[in-house]
Amino acid sequence: MGYTQDLESLFGLTSVTYKANLSKDELFDAAIAGDKGRIREGGPDDEQKAYATKLGKQGPLVYYTDPSCTGRPVKDTFGVAWPELEEKIWWKNDFQKFDPAKFQGLLKRVGEHLNNKKATLYVKEVYCGSDPEYAVPFRFVGEYATHAMFVHNMFPKGIPGVANEDGKRWTLLNVPSYHADPDVDGTLSQRAVILDMKQRIILVVGRADYCGVNKKGMFTIMNYLVPEQGHMSMHCSANVGPRGDGAILFGLSGTGKTTLSADPDRKLVGDDETAWTESGISNLEDGCYAKLIDLNKEAEPVIAAALSMPGTLIENVPAPKGKRMEEMDPQDLDLTDDSITENTRFSYPLDCNPNVAEGSKGPHPETIVLLTADAFGVLPPVSILDSKEVMYHFVMGFTSKLAGTEVGITEPVAAFSACFGAPFMSHKPSVYAEGLAKKMEKHGGRCILLNTGWGGGPYGIGKRISIKDTRALLNAALAGELHKDGAEYEVHPIFNLKMPKACPGVDSKVLNPRNSWQDKAAYDQAAEKLRDLFRKTFQDKGFAQLGIEPVM
Repeated sequence: MGYTQDLESLFGLTSVTYKANLSKDELFDAAIAGDKGRIREGGPDDEQKAYATKLGKQGPLVYYTDPSCTGRPVKDTFGVAWPELEEKIWWKNDFQKFDPAKFQGLLKRVGEHLNNKKATLYVKEVYCGSDPEYAVPFRFVGEYATHAMFVHNMFPKGIPGVANEDGKRWTLLNVPSYHADPDVDGTLSQRAVILDMKQRIILVVGRADYCGVNKKGMFTIMNYLVPEQGHMSMHCSANVGPRGDGAILFGLSGTGKTTLSADPDRKLVGDDETAWTESGISNLEDGCYAKLIDLNKEAEPVIAAALSMPGTLIENVPAPKGKRMEEMDPQDLDLTDDSITENTRFSYPLDCNPNVAEGSKGPHPETIVLLTADAFGVLPPVSILDSKEVMYHFVMGFTSKLAGTEVGITEPVAAFSACFGAPFMSHKPSVYAEGLAKKMEKHGGRCILLNTGWGGGPYGIGKRISIKDTRALLNAALAGELHKDGAEYEVHPIFNLKMPKACPGVDSKVLNPRNSWQDKAAYDQAAEKLRDLFRKTFQDKGFAQLGIEPVM
């Protein structure tokens, strides 16, 4: 029972009850019986938070977060600014400095709070990383059985060959019942997610009970640890083809990262968090955490089937009005219902997917795909990138989102997120860009920028590039067709991007986006506007000072 001594040493816990490494069935029952908190605005703090469907333990657990935390609380996420680490970490608005002395005081008060209430805490012992070369032991300790079940779904269990486990272990303490006092605790509000790179602690307090906090906190840690070992940690999906050819796909929400990596002809390594070591690529996780809103069950059959499987976890999908969740078949839930949040979620084990690569590992990727969904309608459907362009577009991390849901508002908004996951990147962006360029150079990777957005005009005027064309472009890239000797290209005069003149299965007219616009002058104006946004963002972020060359 080594964890009791560890937790007393770390947090001063002496009068709590532990329920360690329960089965998912046991956690299912415990969550329904014991997870209490606020689930509606103005509601009490003692409502039931977890429910069964009519399938009982043969189906999913349904969980409701605090209504103020239906996604990651980025403005309340911090790193402890120990002097010896301060210069290495990439501080930003969604990862701010936290005073070490304040953190030590807060840890002590949280421990006293748990002792005073004689809390029951659920413990889960897992790992982060499927390869012992970089994997670290990860111990979850928290008040909610639901969170322990989520951690069981999302992280690998029993990774053999990890050396010096006790010296590498990370501990996440999740205490929703402790509401922080900013004046005393040094937080910005009553909640906080605080990462301590020195003491290997993640502390979550207050109304921050969104399940993804337990996943992304540890991903942020791995993005610090893995590059320190000379490897790459990446916010990307990965798969392996029948030739044993690996591929990785970077992309922000809405660009097709999960959809395009789920290919019946290729084995899935992972859909979100991947490492690239000297051995190849491997998954940091053992599960998937998918968005459920507007799920197309025909297009996403794996997720649809997993909705009815035991041990899975549905987050923030309400029962239809007048119905009790206990009466519902999971397949009858309204997945278009965004009355709680647009960010409805679903956690399920990786093995719910029938086509997973053995050990969640693969070879060095032959193909690197940077995904973007350009709602301005001006970027080429596919572009061939050299090493300098890879670094540039990787640190820019461009996509676009629609300006809102009000009638008549159709103007796209540019979104830039460095390394396609800026909030989780603990080192400065150049660390990851240089790491990616070195890996590609050493292992011969080729790279494309794949646009899954609009053509013929911006959103509201043009049309979304068809999934058929996107798949054909991706398949050609995976087969090496776009990079083969003799392939012909033209260079975009505004974006300086190299566009193939032909691709199997795709009308060559669409490969140059200007061709699909009726008003060529309007195209040029829109393209120049986006190019200028790229240039301004590059300058504002200071990427040139980090050694990234401007290519646009």
